[in-house]
Amino acid sequence: MKLNLLYFARLKDAFGRDSETLDSEATTVGALLAELRTRGDAWTEELAEGRVFRVALNQELVTPDAMLSAGDEVAIFPPVTGG
Repeated sequence: MKLNLLYFARLKDAFGRDSETLDSEATTVGALLAELRTRGDAWTEELAEGRVFRVALNQELVTPDAMLSAGDEVAIFPPVTGG
């Protein structure tokens, strides 16, 4: 299924892109992250278990067990701080 992926802040810089359309067999956010980690290098490092980042599915924060559907927008970004 086709997914629209968006990357922000340090992830955009590390991956060298701010978005992509991906044809994936992943059915959950966690499976998608595992698939992206197999790309190696920055992907493995930045998306490693224990690294701090958030995932939004169709503009709502989700956990790795969230189910994916064709055409979903998946945004991956570091936590936002401010003050």
